[in-house]
Amino acid sequence: MVQIKDFEPRLYQETIFSTCTKKNSLVILPTGMGKSFLFVMLAAHRLNHYPNSKILILAPTKPLADQHITVLKKHLDIDPKQIVLFTGLIKPEKRAELWKDAKIIISTPQGLENDILTKRINLEEASLLAFDEAHHAVGDYSYVFVASQYQKKAKYPRILALTASPGSDMDKIKEVCKNLYVEEVEVRTDEDPDVKPYVQEVKTEWLKVTLPPPFHEVQKHIKNFLKDRLERLRNWGVLQKNDLEFVSKRDLLALQAQLRGRAASGERDSTVWTSISVLAEIMKMQHALELLETQGIAPLYKYLKKMQAESITTKVKAVKNIVRDLNYRTALIQTEKLHNEGIEHPKLVELQKIVEKEIKADPNFKTLIFNQYRDNALDVEEKINKIPGIRAKIFVGQVKKGDTGYSQKQQKEILDKFRTGEYNVLVSTSIGEEGLDIVAVPLVMFYEPIPSAIRTIQRRGRTGRQEKGRVIILMASNTRDEGYRWSAHHKEKRMYRNLYELKNNIKLVLQKVEKKLDDYLTPEKKHKIFADHREKGSKLIKELVDKGHDLILEQLEHADFLLSSRVGVEFKTVEDFINSIIDGRLLLQVKNLKANFERPLIMIQGQDDIYSVRNIHPNAIRGMLSTITISYGIPIIQTKDFRESAALMGIIAKREQEETSSDFTPHSEKRAFSIKEQQEYIISSFPGVGMTLAKPLLKKFKSIKKIVNAKQEQLEKIAKIGPKKAESIRKVLDSEYDS
Repeated sequence: MVQIKDFEPRLYQETIFSTCTKKNSLVILPTGMGKSFLFVMLAAHRLNHYPNSKILILAPTKPLADQHITVLKKHLDIDPKQIVLFTGLIKPEKRAELWKDAKIIISTPQGLENDILTKRINLEEASLLAFDEAHHAVGDYSYVFVASQYQKKAKYPRILALTASPGSDMDKIKEVCKNLYVEEVEVRTDEDPDVKPYVQEVKTEWLKVTLPPPFHEVQKHIKNFLKDRLERLRNWGVLQKNDLEFVSKRDLLALQAQLRGRAASGERDSTVWTSISVLAEIMKMQHALELLETQGIAPLYKYLKKMQAESITTKVKAVKNIVRDLNYRTALIQTEKLHNEGIEHPKLVELQKIVEKEIKADPNFKTLIFNQYRDNALDVEEKINKIPGIRAKIFVGQVKKGDTGYSQKQQKEILDKFRTGEYNVLVSTSIGEEGLDIVAVPLVMFYEPIPSAIRTIQRRGRTGRQEKGRVIILMASNTRDEGYRWSAHHKEKRMYRNLYELKNNIKLVLQKVEKKLDDYLTPEKKHKIFADHREKGSKLIKELVDKGHDLILEQLEHADFLLSSRVGVEFKTVEDFINSIIDGRLLLQVKNLKANFERPLIMIQGQDDIYSVRNIHPNAIRGMLSTITISYGIPIIQTKDFRESAALMGIIAKREQEETSSDFTPHSEKRAFSIKEQQEYIISSFPGVGMTLAKPLLKKFKSIKKIVNAKQEQLEKIAKIGPKKAESIRKVLDSEYDS
């Protein structure tokens, strides 16, 4: 019997727990209200009802997974060795070994997804699957695939989804419910009577600052750049907006996608491609403006200089055009001057004043400062560390190219030192927002407002856990800071309206959540498919597994997929197909496919116009298509997306394995070739020959022996061979082998 220790559940936790024992549940609770304890309670319950089962919880990051390990070991009366952690840092073979003896597994989602694909773990054994930060379960995030596989395979399925802030979009909330097979939603807000007694007061203060005149000078030139580019788009008829002061990034991305769609459909108007490049220029300089207005001179200067350096080596027109522009060059000179003079953003000045005042008032003072950007977070850390008594440390994610970063082990060490007081200020990027067990702090500061309701709530939730808390949000007047403030405010209001709708009309809402078609279909016999292990991260692989096929990942030498003993498939997206023509891979892959399979097949996936993906002459593409289909006799099939690809592969595998056998392996005996095919294959491997010229050579000389003995002059007489190819062939045939 698994017992819970050192924990007395609150009334609302017991009420929610009662629901979770009966149905797959989405639990939405304010930050700090003990969501993880609900998992502890339900884990104990499921283990007591199914003693031979396993419990599985997924968390989006390793530090968050570590936190669950600590809570479970502290509050569950179970052998600590049976509570194990799965991450990408643990080798797959070791994870498979740990799974056998573990009772509770805490895992990051991507690693577990791979374990399911490679069949190293058996989801049938898990009686509970929990998803922390469940709002991630949308789109292609690994939570979605894992939930689907669990629901299909588990003997005693039960799903628990936990989040503090599911977002403001009701459609997204419904998508989470659908993807995690939610049957009931338990919602609590700060105002609910059973929760309110435990909610600590959090006072929020908005601190406005005004940009100084030197900032306005730089701002003027960046805005002039943007106005010029937006005016161009309007003159070309691409942009309809009359207000050229500001166009949101979302609108720009949507416009860019629309233009790419027009280009992909074969539209040959040069304005389309020029407009796509101009949109890229706008987005880059909008980012520069955001750095100036919301962050400061140091990060802006680094960004502008980086762009200048890139312009020398890059082939991207947008970067080259920006750097040539007079407004950019003037802004760079002014920024460099301000940087050398040590001019700081007024937010940073105010931040330093607040920190200095707090440390003087209380030597045990602790605070958490959130900042969007690593570069500015580093600047903040450096500046406030000059204040007597302050021991600040930056807290960021893992290393990116050319950036500061910490491994997951280092992140844990920093948090431990913050808990013990070795650091008293943590300057964190977004990694500190989500679910980490950062010691409760009396004060949280936002260096900038952010337009996301979820992230705003998560930042604010770092204070007011055990006692009253304060939040100070710095905001530059008449900048996008103000827009972000109100955007987050309205999204948060909308989120709570949606939560109350969920709470009051939950049955109606869940009825409107469309069930997946597969839930109504009678499963049919699925078939064996071998896939190259390098394809394991693709949507196609997950779709094949989701459809129930017996997918086996191995290293395949001559194809991406094997559908029978005689069908090998070379799989390409439209872009990869064109890239493989350019870099020369494709012809070799085609030769190998033809040489090793009786019924080779090439599948190209995607709806992009094959002639518009890269700057390559259409005749080169047509030539390759005709070589594959006519010279090699390999059919080409095009599919629109991964779902159609999976469905087609499934049908081919079914037909083939009914006609031949499902008992095949990648190491089965290769196809038997006719003498004619073997002769063509040997001659096609000569320099510059290929399948196209192999046939006329054999037709003229009648045998391989006569070709080998032919003089260069005789070879030259064959159409399209010429002196250079003939010389290359003789050189290969006549040169001594050098071991």
